Amino acid sequence: MPRTFAYARVSTLGQTVETQLHEIAAAGFAVEPHRIVSETVSGSEAIARRREFARLLDRLEPGDVLVVTRLDRLGRDAMDVAATVAKLDEMGVRVHCLALGGVDLTSSAGRMTMGVINAVAQFERDLLIERTQSGLARARAEGKRIGRPPSLSPDARAAVRAGLDAGESVSALARRHGTSRQTVLRIRDAEAAEKRRQSSPQPL
Repeated sequence: MPRTFAYARVSTLGQTVETQLHEIAAAGFAVEPHRIVSETVSGSEAIARRREFARLLDRLEPGDVLVVTRLDRLGRDAMDVAATVAKLDEMGVRVHCLALGGVDLTSSAGRMTMGVINAVAQFERDLLIERTQSGLARARAEGKRIGRPPSLSPDARAAVRAGLDAGESVSALARRHGTSRQTVLRIRDAEAAEKRRQSSPQPL
């Protein structure tokens, strides 16, 4: 027999989930107390990082029903909601949202609704990519360095190269310059590659 779970969320400690639970009961969903999952967490927190919801996922089984009052109880944005509902659908869990007339989001009608939500999610992804690319292009045009800044200054890198040429060990150089062995190894490999390039025959 399918089990019915309720997930309720509030953003601050001064709020309670009682109104949400009352709405779920009034809609005709009988949820046993031990199957009510609630937590206080900001809506900006991705659902994958919500402790109580993660525990709920471990309890859900194929055929179970999950009820929420509104979609924003499930996710912070369209992308988060779409991913969460898709995951629950894959698990064989039906998802009912009261704000959408109690429709099962994994049913045919619900999938139509999710199609709209997925379209919004894709739009949000495209906007994010566009903003990121525009920001990177603007930064490059302004001469700004993209990515993590080098851990060593040019003078320190030159000192590391000199130490390598003198036969000092990678570990000793890393300790002296307060950096990692990986950084010293990258400098060594880059210098070796440059020497190979310079020593290779040049085309006539």
